Amino acid sequence: MSNIKIHPAVDNGVRAGSDSFQGASLHCRCTDNPVEVTVKAQCAHNHVCGCTKCWKPEGALFSMVAVVPRDSLSVTENEDKLEVVDTSAAIQRHACTQCGAHMFGRIEDTGHPFHGLDFIHTELSNDTGWAAPEFAAFVSSIIESGADPDNMNQVRSRLKELGLEPYDCLSPPLMDTIAIHMAKAKGVL
Repeated sequence: MSNIKIHPAVDNGVRAGSDSFQGASLHCRCTDNPVEVTVKAQCAHNHVCGCTKCWKPEGALFSMVAVVPRDSLSVTENEDKLEVVDTSAAIQRHACTQCGAHMFGRIEDTGHPFHGLDFIHTELSNDTGWAAPEFAAFVSSIIESGADPDNMNQVRSRLKELGLEPYDCLSPPLMDTIAIHMAKAKGVL
């Protein structure tokens, strides 16, 4: 199954993270004046994502995205090059206007279950130690990006071979988080 390419960061195997890792800088793909985002925390819920909104490196079927606490992230260089890709989206994805790399995604809606978390692409860091991806989300959505529907069984098999359980939503713990948030908002919990 190794002929199925998922994402460059996992195609040769999933690398374990480091328990002592405390964050690092992310850089866009520009060779001149790259945007730099500094993260002062380990990421959580790292996963490969098949949705059509997340930024993917050229030729990748999936993006790789994780979350960090909002207060641990700051833009430290060339913030003027960032622009929100889709202002109507729940996740405001801040991308470099020159190379297109999504540097971080932020949820401004204080009622959203993931408000307070920023979404990042750890492969934009030269540092190792980021938490390893744990699962695959929105797997069927790769078809919307042009993936061959006849290859979906092979894609799911490859994800499982890599230890990334495939879901057509988020992982069960994240779905529980959303449900808990909604139940509390309704006064059920």
